[in-house]
Amino acid sequence: MESCLLIAGEKSGEEHALSFFPELVKLCPDVQFFGVGGDDLKVHGFELLYHLRDFSSMGFTEVIGKIPFYWRALNRLEAEVKRRGTRTAILVDFQDFNMRLAEKLRRRGVNVLYYVAPQAWGWKPQRSEALARNAHTLFTILPFEKEWFRERGVKQVRGIPHPLMKTFRDELSCIPERPWSSLKPKLKLLLLPGSRSFEVEGLLPEFIRAVKILRQAFTVEVHLVTVPHLNPALYRSCAQEIDVWYEADQISVAMRECHMALAASGTVTLSTGLFELPTVVCYKAGLLNEFIFYNFIKYRGPISLTNIIHHRVVFPEFLQGSVDPHLLARVLSAWTTDQNLYNQIKATLRTTKNLLGGENFSVPDYMAQVIHERTSP
Repeated sequence: MESCLLIAGEKSGEEHALSFFPELVKLCPDVQFFGVGGDDLKVHGFELLYHLRDFSSMGFTEVIGKIPFYWRALNRLEAEVKRRGTRTAILVDFQDFNMRLAEKLRRRGVNVLYYVAPQAWGWKPQRSEALARNAHTLFTILPFEKEWFRERGVKQVRGIPHPLMKTFRDELSCIPERPWSSLKPKLKLLLLPGSRSFEVEGLLPEFIRAVKILRQAFTVEVHLVTVPHLNPALYRSCAQEIDVWYEADQISVAMRECHMALAASGTVTLSTGLFELPTVVCYKAGLLNEFIFYNFIKYRGPISLTNIIHHRVVFPEFLQGSVDPHLLARVLSAWTTDQNLYNQIKATLRTTKNLLGGENFSVPDYMAQVIHERTSP
């Protein structure tokens, strides 16, 4: 049987892959897909060499601690590609690992379909040169990225609608109005503290402190989305403050139900933008991560995707030491008491989905064509 490597090293990467994988499997019944993913990919016949819960990490210090594991994984995956005679690979996001893997695969003559371009325009511009060498096709999901990468030598770039547009297609067709008047008598606040342990550990206590400050002036109903692969103990300390609980697959229900949100930086902050949910975005990691970020990373623009695609700060952002419960509560209080301010951010958010269009083509069809070109005798 022919084979195709697929790497989805984080939950968000698996969600991206699910936007094309079920249809791709139908188009390639003679191909065994294998690599790194999670339970949702496994349901569709994906062969897990590594589970994403053991594979993913975030933050410089967490990545450093897993470097030996990642090197072993790179070597094992390359060996599997050689053993199986694999000719095509689909690498989904997960930049640091997948960029290194792409180099190894290209040297073996493997066509690399790189799905979801790394944010090289913000973090590491030199990655465009590596992609120009190593990627057969680069798929971009932000409106300005296609031309940015083409100008830097990446020949085959395909712009696609952001995968969240497909994930939430039905829900986005009828988003509840949630006018300012609906904030009274009860403010429904959604907490999205992240999908990684260090995020929840660092942010959830700060979110709860902000809630307690808000409750001094308003009636607040607190909603929380939990992540199944995290230790439930991370949520127990705040259990008495939570009124409504959701599983991760209920996030669209939660976003439709609530008036505003406190969220960890990540793809979820684009989800809240698409659902027209005013959000305060936070990021908090260890001191070493902070030192590296401020001393070695040149990018100083916004970090949340809703802000990036709007080219301005729609969602207030608080990083590291500025994640202060009083500041968070102050923003939420302003939205709750100032009708014009609330209406302005809502009006801006209504235009978010219009900024995420892509080319009119089928990603599964395109991938299947590349796979079959490489596997035909």
